[in-house]
Amino acid sequence: MLLRKLHFSTLAIHLIFIALSLACIAPLLLVVSISFTGEHSLMLDGYHFWPQKFSTAAYKYVFSGASSILNAYGVTIFVTAVGTLLHLLITSMLSYSLTRPEVTHRKALTFFVYLPVLFNGGLVPQYILLTRILHLKDTIWVLIIVYLVSTVNVLIMKNFFRTIPDSLIESARIDGSGEIRTFFRIALPLSKPSLATIGLFVAIAYWNDWMTASLYIESPKLRPLQYLLQSLMNNIGYLQSNAQASQSMESAIGMLPSEGARMATCVLAIGPIILLYPLLQKYFEKGLTIGAVKE
Repeated sequence: MLLRKLHFSTLAIHLIFIALSLACIAPLLLVVSISFTGEHSLMLDGYHFWPQKFSTAAYKYVFSGASSILNAYGVTIFVTAVGTLLHLLITSMLSYSLTRPEVTHRKALTFFVYLPVLFNGGLVPQYILLTRILHLKDTIWVLIIVYLVSTVNVLIMKNFFRTIPDSLIESARIDGSGEIRTFFRIALPLSKPSLATIGLFVAIAYWNDWMTASLYIESPKLRPLQYLLQSLMNNIGYLQSNAQASQSMESAIGMLPSEGARMATCVLAIGPIILLYPLLQKYFEKGLTIGAVKE
């Protein structure tokens, strides 16, 4: 009887998680289906998980400026990769320093790190700093520096470094390892779960950022993907509103793949970044330090 109850409970848990997984996957499949459906078919038949009338008009419209899209992809990939690596390096080094009792003025430095959580300078001081003091306007580095340090991520990494046994650090020092070597050879490898989690969130923030480009970027060659897609959607809305002023709603929507283009931009925007999830999933497991020190 107990075995049957156990099997039933396990089956019920599996069914619940399968249902939740399908609920998460279904919107993504619907977005892909709409992006490959003709605009006229969407207006007549509505949304379906399989295109009622297959069409690539939305992607042709989005890729009408193919060189701009490819250039924007290159800018976004560079900013995301370099920004995420620098963010993880700075965050991990700062967090590790805050956990070591031998660091001079550690409490004052910790308070300086906590202070931005309570008080934020705002957008105007940031704009003045980046444009008039650092002179980073209309450079690719302005897209990187805005997310280079996060107080919340520093706190997360600091708490994780506290879980590393002090005996590991002491053993490395006894063997003649310096602070830099101890950090890169012992502390950093043991913090892979924390690095993977923070790195994923930071990469998504860099990938989805378009506001920074709208404030600081003027050159078309430095526009990231999200800003370009946002501009494309604004152009579609503008053209559609002008068409509706002179034609009927049906003919205006038929001329411009507005709904399909919106979904196509979603597919193009989330396609590459979604590949990070299966690559980083194994590092979400905790407890890498268990058994590292003999009792």
